[in-house]
Amino acid sequence: MKVLRLLTIVSVGIRYGLDDFLLGHASTRWLRPLVRGLFFWRNLSRPRGERLRLALESLGPLFVKFGQMLSTRRDLLPDDIADELALLQDRVPPYPFAQVEHELNAAYGRPWRQIFAEFDPTPVASASVAQVHFAVLAGERLVAVKVLRPGIARIIAHDLGLLDAGALLIEKLFADGKRLRPREVVDEFRKTLADELDLMREASNAALLKRNFEHSPLMRVPEVYFDFCRESVMVMERIHGLPISQVPALRAAGVDIPRLARHGVEIFFTQVFRDGFFHADMHPGNIFVGTEGSDKGRYLAVDFGICGTLSEVDKNYLAINFLAAFRRDYRRFAEAHIESGWVPANTRVEELEAAVRACCEPYFDKPIKDISFGHLLMRLFAMSRRFNVEIQPQLVLLQKTLLQIEGLGRQLDPDLDLWKTGKPYLERWMSEQLGWRGFVRRMKEEAPEWTRLLPQLPRLTHAFLSRPAKDSELQAQLESLQMRQRRLERIALAAVLLAAAALAGAWW
Repeated sequence: MKVLRLLTIVSVGIRYGLDDFLLGHASTRWLRPLVRGLFFWRNLSRPRGERLRLALESLGPLFVKFGQMLSTRRDLLPDDIADELALLQDRVPPYPFAQVEHELNAAYGRPWRQIFAEFDPTPVASASVAQVHFAVLAGERLVAVKVLRPGIARIIAHDLGLLDAGALLIEKLFADGKRLRPREVVDEFRKTLADELDLMREASNAALLKRNFEHSPLMRVPEVYFDFCRESVMVMERIHGLPISQVPALRAAGVDIPRLARHGVEIFFTQVFRDGFFHADMHPGNIFVGTEGSDKGRYLAVDFGICGTLSEVDKNYLAINFLAAFRRDYRRFAEAHIESGWVPANTRVEELEAAVRACCEPYFDKPIKDISFGHLLMRLFAMSRRFNVEIQPQLVLLQKTLLQIEGLGRQLDPDLDLWKTGKPYLERWMSEQLGWRGFVRRMKEEAPEWTRLLPQLPRLTHAFLSRPAKDSELQAQLESLQMRQRRLERIALAAVLLAAAALAGAWW
């Protein structure tokens, strides 16, 4: 089956003339006449961008997602290709309404007309994994209904098998293969796709993101109606706004575009560093902007199938690295990489510091329109190869999201200064984590554990001393217990003093 799928990919590439992209380099351009003569029957009258888009649509959801990611990187692509790939955001050819009816009836175990008072058979958005229809629930609640494409799990399983084979080849044949850890990256991609194919999980992602931004003036997440959600169907509140890619229309509606761009950066940092939970598919087709009422100028997010999570360790190291880069403290940046184990422990800090400085220094104090992120990424990749930096699979989604955020910022406000916009937020977050507020918060979190352990300490000590043991073993255990008791006493004393100081400060 994998061989058949591989042959399908090759045949689609030949049919749409994608060899033009492969033979564009000067060293291989001489092969073009030979290839065109061999495949003389092809019709290549369509523009190259349109042919690439049609080929990706023909190959299925994984390739469509790849095109979606590329469409946000206008600094890396010619305009004609970027404009065509942007159509992949929500214009993938829809499937017939008869199949939608079949999926709805199977999901609810009864005719869908008993659930919905109205249901528009024409989809408002058709993506690679599912499509969305407007409907009306009983009680005249306006909703959007997302329905999975029939047979999509089988198609994705085949494509993931090809990715596994490709990752194995990269690991075996390329010098950087093991360092890039391609098979682990594919495993992470497999997990995210598994989440995206379960719409109940997507519904829970939406509910969590809504709670995180419940009272935020920056972003609103629509309400999910769990009573009508199933593994293949998701029903949520219908939103009203304009796609974020329609900048002229947003400007005509009175939306402050530079402010909107700054809010996008703040939303990204809030999700990553405050919550450790972030929307990881923020291409223009999934982000709308309100133009009326309390939603005016607010981000309206949809499609929560791909969300990422970060541990406290990941968040702390990322914050240290970001803040060090924003402050141009390249030595701290290098030290953090060594401390986190992202580079070998025997790496010389001075050498890594100098390499990072050479990569990043030319790009500071410049608006986003004057920064070639493609060139910057290539230089950073060359540096990572030199110092054997290990690719972190758990951060792949974050890297993808960061590229999408940067692409959105470039479209909204080319004069946006990412460094000045992100630095104050990170400094405030670090102060809250490492300052006295963070200390008080951690004390509160540990208080229940202290209250549970302290009353049990005498009984546990007596039970421990009553056990027969060798003299040397007993002595070591006694010393350990006494040390633990002294530590608890010091912690309790510190808590009392801190509480007293807080009360005194409040009174003052």
